[in-house]
Amino acid sequence: MRLNAVTASGRTTVQTPDCSITQSNADALSWVCVYNLLFLPATSWPRVPFLQADNPISVAVVGVGVFGRNHARVYHELEQQGEAVRLVGVVDPKLDRADAVAREFGCRAFGSVEQMLTTHSEIRAASVAAPTVHHLEVARALMEAGVDVLIEKPLAASLAEADELVLLASSHKRVAQAGHLERFNPAVRATIPLLTQPMFFEVHRLSVFTPRSLDVDVVLDLMIHDLDIVLAFANSPVKEVRAVGLPILSGKVDIANVRLEFDSGCVANFTASRVSTERVRKLRFFQPQQYVSVDYGRQEVLVFTVGADGAATGAPTVNPQIKMAKPPVTSEEPLHAELKSFLHAVRQRSIPVVPLEDGRRSLALALEIVAAIREHGKKVGLAGLAKVKG
Repeated sequence: MRLNAVTASGRTTVQTPDCSITQSNADALSWVCVYNLLFLPATSWPRVPFLQADNPISVAVVGVGVFGRNHARVYHELEQQGEAVRLVGVVDPKLDRADAVAREFGCRAFGSVEQMLTTHSEIRAASVAAPTVHHLEVARALMEAGVDVLIEKPLAASLAEADELVLLASSHKRVAQAGHLERFNPAVRATIPLLTQPMFFEVHRLSVFTPRSLDVDVVLDLMIHDLDIVLAFANSPVKEVRAVGLPILSGKVDIANVRLEFDSGCVANFTASRVSTERVRKLRFFQPQQYVSVDYGRQEVLVFTVGADGAATGAPTVNPQIKMAKPPVTSEEPLHAELKSFLHAVRQRSIPVVPLEDGRRSLALALEIVAAIREHGKKVGLAGLAKVKG
């Protein structure tokens, strides 16, 4: 590992076991690598030898509800596609559910993490997709047993628990990744090179109602995806939070609108709903002379650039000063990309693309938003709604 000096071109090159980036794009998602190099102690780097490329990594999934089952599915698909991974087992306190998923993907079913670890010590990595309130308990047992973990979002039920997870990963030298799926959306990755100085974001994440993840507010269930992306894109501390939200079909907030202002002057508006009649997942932002639209679902990016006298590049529009471009995007299921990235970090003993510190950062902002929604509800007399719904 080394951190090079500023080169003649004025760009600082950073090289690590997991990434090679330049200062020119460090204001995007790849800034995480710079952060880890500069601020994490050397002892936090795992020192376990690299695994041989052809040596399958034995993995497990803890919690096989809707999303946990998808983790098991993708691990199984990766194995079928020739990746050096082997799905050993799935864990769920509901044994009938664990048995069904195990039969579907050809692995063992267990009722507890302890049962699995007692009989299958070869497990090297696991996805933690249990309810959020159990993340710390489950991840602690796994990391103390020497198992690397990918912990689904939100990282933990509180900042104190998130901090404990970070300390556990460091003290046990575990590769620990936060499960922020949209980081691996091909459209998001294609947008990173376009970033210059985003000044205004408009984000919508709307879903139809389903009886899942009702243990948390929509902010922690859905909006947290976009908070993570915008925090990385804006690359500036949050200065002000304004938020409103309502419980509609559950005892938690089901629809929320949030306005963030950053120290840089950037402003971001978010709308998240799990009681919509349609499914929408879009992020749009404006920066000097450019408007960028990202469709998470379609994995598409549209770029509108303004340039005097035809200076802008791209296809012409009705306004000759505005050109439209559609950057190439290689389609891939984000979960496939996420789990492949996690397995790469496990094999190489490298810092994952989305370390737990990033998960904690998004959680901190999400909890601040939830608190702001609560305070707003008290001011306007809506605080009793959640109790009525509960």
